[in-house]
Amino acid sequence: MNPQHDTQNGRLRKELGLVDVYAISTGAMFSSGFFLLPGLAAAQTGPSVSLAYLVAALVIIPPMLCVAELATAMPRAGGAYYFLDRALGPWVGTVGGLGTWVALVLKSAFALVGLGAYLSIYFELPVQPLAVALTLLFMVVNIVGAKETSGLQRILVGALLVVMALFLGAGMLYLTRAGTLAGANSTEPFLTAGLAGFASTVGFVFVSYAGLTKVASVAEEVVDPDRNIPLGMTLSLVTAAAAYTVGVYVMVAVLPAPDFYSDLTPAASAAAEIPGLSGTVGTAAIVVAALAAFASTGNAGILAASRYPLAMARDNLVPEGLAKLGRFRTPTGAVVATAGLMIVAILALPIQEIAKLASAFQLLLFSLLGLAVVVMRESGIRGYDPGYRSPAYPWLHIVAFFVPLWLISQMGALAVLFTFALVALTSGWYLKYASARVGRAGAIFHTFARLGEKRTSGLDDELRYIVKEKGLRNEDPFHELVARAPVLDLDERLDFNEIFRLTADCLEPHTDVPPAELVSGFREMLDSGFMPVDRGIGLPHLRIDGLEEPHMVLVRPKVGIQVAEGETSLGGQSLDDLSALFFLLSPADEHGYHLRLLGHIASVAEEEHFIDRWRSAAGAEDLRGVLLDQEEQLLTLVAAPGRGAEAWIGRPLKELRLPKGSLIVLIRRGAATIVPQGDTVIQEGDQITVIGEPEAVRALEAGVS
Repeated sequence: MNPQHDTQNGRLRKELGLVDVYAISTGAMFSSGFFLLPGLAAAQTGPSVSLAYLVAALVIIPPMLCVAELATAMPRAGGAYYFLDRALGPWVGTVGGLGTWVALVLKSAFALVGLGAYLSIYFELPVQPLAVALTLLFMVVNIVGAKETSGLQRILVGALLVVMALFLGAGMLYLTRAGTLAGANSTEPFLTAGLAGFASTVGFVFVSYAGLTKVASVAEEVVDPDRNIPLGMTLSLVTAAAAYTVGVYVMVAVLPAPDFYSDLTPAASAAAEIPGLSGTVGTAAIVVAALAAFASTGNAGILAASRYPLAMARDNLVPEGLAKLGRFRTPTGAVVATAGLMIVAILALPIQEIAKLASAFQLLLFSLLGLAVVVMRESGIRGYDPGYRSPAYPWLHIVAFFVPLWLISQMGALAVLFTFALVALTSGWYLKYASARVGRAGAIFHTFARLGEKRTSGLDDELRYIVKEKGLRNEDPFHELVARAPVLDLDERLDFNEIFRLTADCLEPHTDVPPAELVSGFREMLDSGFMPVDRGIGLPHLRIDGLEEPHMVLVRPKVGIQVAEGETSLGGQSLDDLSALFFLLSPADEHGYHLRLLGHIASVAEEEHFIDRWRSAAGAEDLRGVLLDQEEQLLTLVAAPGRGAEAWIGRPLKELRLPKGSLIVLIRRGAATIVPQGDTVIQEGDQITVIGEPEAVRALEAGVS
C-alpha cells in the first residue's frame, strides 16, 4: 500500500455517479454568468455578446479535455492542485492549490451574495447575513456527505434547468412568431467596439464556464471516473453553451440596449417582455431559477474548494489536521476552513470586485493544466495511465496553454496584478512553511533528461498505485481471462519451486517462454520480497516481452505449502498460511492493463468472506466463480448428445437466445481455447463457459438440462 494515499485518514468514499458529476459541473456554471453578467458583457461588444458566449465555450474545450485526461489518470481529491503538484512539482502545486482554493472561495461567496440582487425584486433582506446563513447551511450539508451534497445539487440544478428550458423555449417562440430574430437592438452595430472589444468580452464571459472543471477536485469520490468524468463534463458544457448562447440572444433581442447594458437582473427583465412569461408567475419562475443557480454554485463551490486543503494536507503542504475525515467520512476540517474563509470574504471584502479579479487566476490555472498533460505524457512514467486521452496531441494542448494567457492579457492590468500578487503570496507560503516538509519532485524532472538526477521513483510508485486502485475498464476482458485460466487444485503439500514448475508447465502452451525461465522469474520475485502477499493470498506476476495477451493460473494449496528454511514469511505474512496463489503473465507493453488486473484481483480478494468461499469451493469452475464478482456465476455446458447444450450443435452464437444477464465467454475445443465471436459455430464436444447473474445462470441451466 502506498503511504501517500493510505494514511490513517483513509480514502473518501466513491459514491458519485454520472448524474452527480453532471449536476456539480452544471450547477457550478450557472449563476452570475447568466443572471448577472450578460448586460455588463453586452455593454462591451453590443449584440455580438451571444456570439462571445459561444466562442468562450469553444475556447474552454481544450482545457476541459486536458482536465478530463488528468482526472482519469489521477482521480484524487484536490483536482488541479494534485495534477500540478505531480506534474510540475510541489511549488507549482502549492501555488495552484492555495490560489485555486482562494479563487473558488471568492467565486462561491460572490454567488451567495448574488442572491440578494434577485431576492430584492420581492423582499428587502440584509444580503450579507443571508449569504452567511446559506454558507453555514451548505457547510453542514457538505460535512454530512458528498452524496447528500450532490443530492441537494441535483434538486437545485433540476429546478434551474426546467425554468431555463421554459425561458429559452418561450423566448425563441416569441421571436419566431414576431417574424424577426433581430429584436429591439436591430439598429445597434453587431460589434459596437470592434474585434478588440469582442475579444475582451470573450475573456470577460469565459469565466462563466470556469466552474465546468470543479468536478475534478472530487474525482476521488466518483464511481468509474474514466467514463463519468469526461462524459459528465461534456454534457455539462453542451448544456451550458446552448443555454448561454440562446438565452443571452433572447435577452439581446427583447431588451432595449440602454436598459440591457445596465441591468443586473437581465433574465428577469427579459422574462417580463416575453408573452407567456410576463407577469408575476414568469418573473417568479426566473427568480426561483436564479436562486437555484446561485445556491448550486455556492454549494458546489464548498464541495470542490474543500478538497484542495484536504489534498494539500495529505502532502504536508498545509497543517495535517485539514486532512482528517470526520464521522461521516468527509473532510470536516477542510469544509469548516473553506466555509470560514467564505464568511470572512462576505463580511470583510468588496466581494464582487475581488471575485472578478480571481477569474484571471483561474485562467492561469487552465494554462498550467495544459502544460501538465504535456509533461506527464513526455515523462515516460509508466504509471501514467489515463482512462481518457485528450485528442490532437500536442496541438490541442498548446492551444490550452496559450489561449488562457492571451485571455488574461485582455482582462486589464488590475487582473494581471491580482494574479501576480496571489502567485507571490502562495509562493511565500511554500518557501516559508511547506518546502522543508516535502521531498517530492514533479514529473517534469522525468521529462528533461538533463535533470534526470532529480527524478523521483516515488511518483511512479504513486501513479502505479492509483492505476491499480481504479480497477478494470469496461474493455478489459477479465471474465475471459479467468474463464480460460488453468486451475491447480493441490491435494499434497508442495514447496514453492514445485508449484512454480507446475504453473510454468500450465503456461507453456500459451507462451514462447521456456518453463525454466518462468520458474526463475517467479523465484526471483519471491526471493526479492516483491511478490504481493496479504490475507492468505499471493499474487506472483511477470510481464513478458512478445506476449500477445495476459494469462492466469489459479492455484489452491489445500493443505498448505512446504516452506523451506528462511521462507517463513513475506511482508509480515506467513507463507505457511497461503491458501490462494494467482499467477499472472501480461505483455510487457501493457503496463496499465497489468496494474489494473492486479488491482482488481486484490480488491476482489479483500472482500469479506472471500478466502472462506475460496477454501470451500467444490472444484475448478467454483474457484473461477469465486474470483469473479460475487453477483455473478460461471456455468460450463458440454455440446454433446444428452449433455445439455445438444441443441446448440451446428448453430452460430449469434442465433442463440441466452437469458438476459448471461454471456458466453469461452469455448474449449479439444486442446484449443476459442474466444467466442458472433459467427462462431458450436461443434459437438465443445465445452462452453457462460457467466451471468445467478438468476440468468439458473434459468439457462434449467433450459438446457
